Amino acid sequence: MKKFVTLIALCALALATGANAAQEDPNNPKAPVKSKAVQKHPTGPKQNFAPKQHVQSVRTQNTTNLNSTKIHQNNVSKEQFRKSTNVESKKLPAVQSNKIQTDKLQSSEARTKKLQTDQLSKKTQKTEKLQTNQLPAVQNNWKNAVVPNKGPVPNIQKIHAQHLNFHAKAKTSIASVQFNQNYQIQGAQNWKGPQYRVFQSYRPQWHDRGWWRSRYSDNLLLIGGGWYYWQGGYWYPAWGYDNSAAYYPYDGPIYVGDNRVPFDQIVADVQASLQEQGYYKGEVDGLMGPLTREALAAYQGDHGLVSTAALDQPTLASLGMG
Repeated sequence: MKKFVTLIALCALALATGANAAQEDPNNPKAPVKSKAVQKHPTGPKQNFAPKQHVQSVRTQNTTNLNSTKIHQNNVSKEQFRKSTNVESKKLPAVQSNKIQTDKLQSSEARTKKLQTDQLSKKTQKTEKLQTNQLPAVQNNWKNAVVPNKGPVPNIQKIHAQHLNFHAKAKTSIASVQFNQNYQIQGAQNWKGPQYRVFQSYRPQWHDRGWWRSRYSDNLLLIGGGWYYWQGGYWYPAWGYDNSAAYYPYDGPIYVGDNRVPFDQIVADVQASLQEQGYYKGEVDGLMGPLTREALAAYQGDHGLVSTAALDQPTLASLGMG
């Protein structure tokens, strides 16, 4: 009986030992799963850390995915910021372009105004030049040098009486003009009226003494250092008559009227009258010098006459001398 009990105990012990061995074998599929407490404190070798590494890799992947998502979002945000910046940068050149166009427009308007001003100035200068050309060989600075007197014309009879025996003399301060057979009085073609035809048709003539005597005989006269001939109320230079007496401050017709009066007396009267009226600032010398012609042009311009800068019939009549 004791042997039977001992045998049963041994069998039970063997079965328990086998069951325990089966439980500890990791390759046994039927081995029961240990509890969490057993898993936390394994008795076997540390070979069960792979799942933890797997879990960590999963977490790492998840973290990477999350980070990549954030990075993608950041990239999208940066891309949107870049696009918005590009849009704003594209808008800025448009504003700058409008400013540039405005500046160009203003600059174009300024250039147009300047061009119009320059054209008007050139036109004015051209007109003044044309008026200047109407005064042959005269410096037209009378506007700056002379203040005209708007008062009544002084007593012509008294002035005339002072110069009845007046005789002009050549002056070294006034140069003589030189003979030029092609010379024409500038601007004379623009002077309208029969009183100015002699100025339009005037051409200097050069002849010897015999020629002049054969045609003008008694109408030849030495006046102020040069020989002149009288015809139709005007005195003209007699070029070539006497080379030793060929002083001519002015080459052109000098009007005195129907009486063959030496023109130096008439010029002296005109100079004295213009002097009293404030036009003439020179000496009463009876010569048609530059100052006399400037004064004549000034008087003519103020009295609505053609600016011939010479003694013509309308001017002498306006001065009360013809």
